[in-house]
Amino acid sequence: MPSELFCNVRKKAKEDENLNMTLEQAFHHIEESARGSDSEENFSGLFDDIDVNSNKLGATVAKRNEKLVKLLDGVGEMKLGNYQDNTIDAFGDAYEYLMSMYASNAGKSGGEFFTPQEVSELLTRLAVAGKKEVNKVYDPACGSGSLLLKAAKILGKDHVRQGFFGQEINLTTYNLCRINMFLHDIDYDKFDVAHEDTLVSPRHWDDEPFEAIVSNPPYSIKWEGDNNPVLINDPRFSPAGVLAPKSKADLAFIMHSLSWLATNGTAAVVCFPGIMYRGGAEKKIRQYLIDNNFIDTIIQLPGNLFFGTSITTCIMVLKKSKSENKTLFIDASKEFVKITNNNKLTDENIQKIVSVFVSREDTQYFSRLVSNPEIAEQDYNLSVSTYVEPEDTREVIDIKALNKEIAEIVAREQVLREEIDRIIAEIEVDE
Repeated sequence: MPSELFCNVRKKAKEDENLNMTLEQAFHHIEESARGSDSEENFSGLFDDIDVNSNKLGATVAKRNEKLVKLLDGVGEMKLGNYQDNTIDAFGDAYEYLMSMYASNAGKSGGEFFTPQEVSELLTRLAVAGKKEVNKVYDPACGSGSLLLKAAKILGKDHVRQGFFGQEINLTTYNLCRINMFLHDIDYDKFDVAHEDTLVSPRHWDDEPFEAIVSNPPYSIKWEGDNNPVLINDPRFSPAGVLAPKSKADLAFIMHSLSWLATNGTAAVVCFPGIMYRGGAEKKIRQYLIDNNFIDTIIQLPGNLFFGTSITTCIMVLKKSKSENKTLFIDASKEFVKITNNNKLTDENIQKIVSVFVSREDTQYFSRLVSNPEIAEQDYNLSVSTYVEPEDTREVIDIKALNKEIAEIVAREQVLREEIDRIIAEIEVDE
């Protein structure tokens, strides 16, 4: 309805005593407008988490409406211009910026659904390296969709031919993701985001395989694992012959991503470092991945990159069609600049990592291409520090010079001691 257009609602907002109800009705009508159409699923429940009657906005309806007027005016005064005339997506990027600010101030809860932009940039550049277009982009734990949208920005949304696919278990975050897609001008028929547990109820069987997979799944969460007798026969997990531990689902996400990866595709997944060296079922899964030559690269990232956690994470890059039986290890732990309380990857840091990823060259203290038999000899340990020698930045000590200095100190000490003894002897004589 014309009366529910943003410009018209804002124009009457200050005089509208029922502004909260006006907005609630507008949100409802937006969802209703898609009912019975192809876009119904993408609009259904889109605004369920928006509560214009929340006490957080004010103790009374009048106070809440006063705050809503300020919000409407704030958005209305943004110089966004016409979307078609801009080379940047100002509104969508502003939305992502606000989410990043929320995530940085919300601690762990914020970090659960937002991956920092520079990490998204690195993951996506790894996944699409050497390509100008891909068939589809997929994220099995898509959060607010920042990784999917980064692919649209790097390649251009028209160069992701069949669209953007993701799944998210948290309802609020799932709605954020869908809103994020619309704000970045991704049409309803170019994205398919589902709400459910990816590991036990994947929703895109009919859409895989995917040429680019990018993901930052939750670290070491619990899952059903071998408590569910069906999962060991699931084609995503069964090839490894064992399931990821019930208390640590990390490698279940890796196996899921590998299973749905296209033969010519690349998956780049942020990982908790423990999966690189722990024993038991996780070691057996690593052995499966190495023996079948599915791991392309392991990248050690700097610590303190993510909101709400200071742990040092890694990236595992998976491919199904490698030309060599080797795995590249990159130690990027020093590739950052410090910004307030967090570390940040710069464009130069990202370029250095991607460049070595593509060239697969050995670089002292930074990268090493290791044969898979050597990894097997190391008991399938995938920690970067096992293969890339860190630079020794300790001060070099000249032993000869040091010994000479010590000898001079000892000689000086002896002279002082003799002088003290002489003074004491003179004092004793005077007494």
